[in-house]
Amino acid sequence: MAVAMALVWGFCLSAIGIALPGLINMTAAKISVRDGRSRALIFVAGALVIIFFQTYIAVAFAKLINSRPDLIYMLQEIGLVLFSLLTIYFLFIAKKPKVKEEDTKVRTKVGRFFLGMLLSTLNFFPIPYFVFVSVTLANNGHIEFAPLSNFLFVMGVVLGSFSIFYLYIIFFKKIENKTAWIMQNMNYFLGSVTGLVAVVNLIKILRN
Repeated sequence: MAVAMALVWGFCLSAIGIALPGLINMTAAKISVRDGRSRALIFVAGALVIIFFQTYIAVAFAKLINSRPDLIYMLQEIGLVLFSLLTIYFLFIAKKPKVKEEDTKVRTKVGRFFLGMLLSTLNFFPIPYFVFVSVTLANNGHIEFAPLSNFLFVMGVVLGSFSIFYLYIIFFKKIENKTAWIMQNMNYFLGSVTGLVAVVNLIKILRN
């Protein structure tokens, strides 16, 4: 049962992690509007290839960290400082992002595929995110670091990511006005998330 739940956890956590408008899902949506759904899906396929390897790297790091309790405590302290600084930055320092239309000139199917790979490679968020959630899940007994469990977790992440990308491709026209508002207030969303993670790390440190 725990092995099967790894797939579910991967699916849910990846969907949560990329639900807000970001570079990849917004680009996929705009490609769908401009060049058609099939070109957008090719772009998404390229992004998913990189997400697959990023998640495997994250799980490998998480397995190493989970075997070293001293590393877990050190990472909690580093995470507290890092996420506190990010919260201050996003809420008080960062400027509001400007929403602008991109004119991506790559039109071929192969070009779309490699564009998806490129933008996904430039997005470093998945690795620390999945390291954090994997260690948390393992510590609470929800997943175990075994080959089959790891594979199912990674596949869950890929499927969850694809689901969110596909929803953006299908419903972008209906939510376009709302995504513009979200993009304008993205710093506040990110600041709230990093602030919540900082509080969780603080609680864990105080309990140790």
